Amino acid sequence: MSAGDPKHPLLFQPMTLRGLTARNRIMASPMCQYMSEDGMPTDWHFVHLGRLAFGGTGLVFYEETAVEERGRKTYGCAGLWRDDQIPAFRRVADLIRSVGATPAIQLGHSGGRAASHGAMRDWTPLTDADTAHGLPPWKPVSASAISVGPGRQTCHPLTPREIQDVVTHWADAARRCDRAGFDVLEIHGAHGYLIHQFLSPVTNKRDDAYGGDRNGRMRLALEIAEAVRAAWPAHKPLFFRVSSVDGRGGIWDIDDTVALAAALKARDIDAIDCSSGGVSGNSAMPIVPRVPGYHIPFVRRVKKEVGIATIAVGLITEPQHAEDILRSGEADIIAMARELMYHADWPAHAARALGVADPFDLLPPAYAFRLRRREDISKLAINQPGAALSSDATKLIETT
Repeated sequence: MSAGDPKHPLLFQPMTLRGLTARNRIMASPMCQYMSEDGMPTDWHFVHLGRLAFGGTGLVFYEETAVEERGRKTYGCAGLWRDDQIPAFRRVADLIRSVGATPAIQLGHSGGRAASHGAMRDWTPLTDADTAHGLPPWKPVSASAISVGPGRQTCHPLTPREIQDVVTHWADAARRCDRAGFDVLEIHGAHGYLIHQFLSPVTNKRDDAYGGDRNGRMRLALEIAEAVRAAWPAHKPLFFRVSSVDGRGGIWDIDDTVALAAALKARDIDAIDCSSGGVSGNSAMPIVPRVPGYHIPFVRRVKKEVGIATIAVGLITEPQHAEDILRSGEADIIAMARELMYHADWPAHAARALGVADPFDLLPPAYAFRLRRREDISKLAINQPGAALSSDATKLIETT
């Protein structure tokens, strides 16, 4: 197939990783909704994720899901730390699969960013005053005794024994994700949460085996990767999300990320999801400019130097741009979030824009049937303007 063949865009070719084949290379990124109850999905999640799956996306991710109760950012965050939470998650996974998409889930731990209000209150920290409203703050944990922002508590630095408990929580949560019916799992190691707090020298001030040089700071990430890979079925893909660079004034950079990605590849991670930001400091590191495809330079380096599948995310909203990224070989999957919130049927519209013969095939059959009928009627009107319609055409209109 030639790179310029519009009838077979890479964006809509099936993608196989391990024992999984997704229907296309569009991924709905994890999007925290802050609508969970006791960590579990509600009707909001059922509608939100069903909407994404109906629109033709290949991989539909449940939001970041905490591996232990204190690992949530807010009381409204998702979590899968108990077996009795599994059935509620299974209902969502079953819905996503029933309309042709692949159910996926991301596991995370907020670390020092715990005990907050939600996004619409700018993640302001909980205080003792919130206790009267049933929202008492809890003690956040991290690599070191740091505070991750103004007004936040000083974190409890995890001991080596406590770190091993956290690693066990990750493995246990991965097993629950499998039992809940998810087919892809992603480890969240980015955006200033616990794993990233260990990776960056800005937040990791330890002088033991989990701190110091880059190898020490990567130790938690790699131990979690090993434990989750061992717990997660061998035929199911495992992704890892990284902050390719810290935020403004940070220290962790793309050279560090390439080294981490190589170590993760050696531990059977299947794809690196390249994001950025989350840890800020006082260095000269600039913020990454928010332009279309702003993570592509990071994706390109990881793909070229490590030889692992990569996921591109970051203001990729135009179908041809997404296709060009895949054609260039820089990435294997295109991830989207807010664009899909705004335009959940983006995959079907992108398929039409890129010349896919039957873009309606991405939609559920009950939708596709009626939309194809409308298309047939439109063609009749264009081809026979002002003419009396045939009996077949009249019947088509009357039964649509």
